[in-house]
Order: sequence, then structure tokens, then C-alpha cells
Amino acid sequence: MSAQLTTGTGERVAILFGPNDIELVSSLLIEECGQNLTEYPELLERIRFAVLKLSQGDLNALQRAIDLAKLDWRDALVHAGFGDDIKAHESWWPDGSVIKPV
Repeated sequence: MSAQLTTGTGERVAILFGPNDIELVSSLLIEECGQNLTEYPELLERIRFAVLKLSQGDLNALQRAIDLAKLDWRDALVHAGFGDDIKAHESWWPDGSVIKPV
């Protein structure tokens, strides 16, 4: 069974990525950035927020961030600024200034 996206994760995906990419991004997060990394839902959301933040709305950057998390998810947390505070990810929201393809 795969860990589905939370509402918060889905909202951040929708801000960062264009409508044509949401299904792909969601699938990548579920299949490549899911229970293969951790079985703890609260940690999983933290990791997913980190890779989304690192992606800055770019699919290639998202894949690189997911690959980093697969090597060591702690590195992804640190690079995203979520390494020192287990609640830091909760207040992160993309600013919406990412240029989305139409």
C-alpha cells in the first residue's frame, strides 16, 4: 500500500506546478518519495515538503531532489532548511511566483 498525499502536500503541488504536471508530480511523490523512505507519516510529509521546496516548481529539479532523498532523506531536509526543526516544514508555502506552463 502506498502513502497517499495529504491535503497540505496536494495544495503545495498545485501552487508549484502547472495543471498538466500535477498528476505526474503526485505520482512521483507517492511512488518514489513514499514508504520506500519511511513508514512514519509525519516524517514522510516533511520529506515531501523538502523535495517540493527544492524543486522550485521544476520537474527536473524535483527528480533530483527525490533522488537526493532516496540516497539520504536527511540531506534533503537540511538542503531545504528543515533539518533543525521538526516543525519548520509546516509553515513553508511556495510563494506562487513560479512560472507555470499553460
